[in-house]
Amino acid sequence: MPKSDDLKFSDFTTGEKVRIGVLIARMGKRGLADDGTGRVDLSDLQRRVTRIENQALRRKHGK
Repeated sequence: MPKSDDLKFSDFTTGEKVRIGVLIARMGKRGLADDGTGRVDLSDLQRRVTRIENQALRRKHGK
């Protein structure tokens, strides 16, 4: 049974879906540009995705 704070794809606006897709593509690009050390910093992009998810969650719960 899903929790009440779980987000579905339909909970995001079209703009949010596009923004998350672009951020994920940028994460992939950074990963491909790695020189084999495995020390790619994705934290800034991950924080942006989390911020978008939190915005959708607040909208879903009407807060």
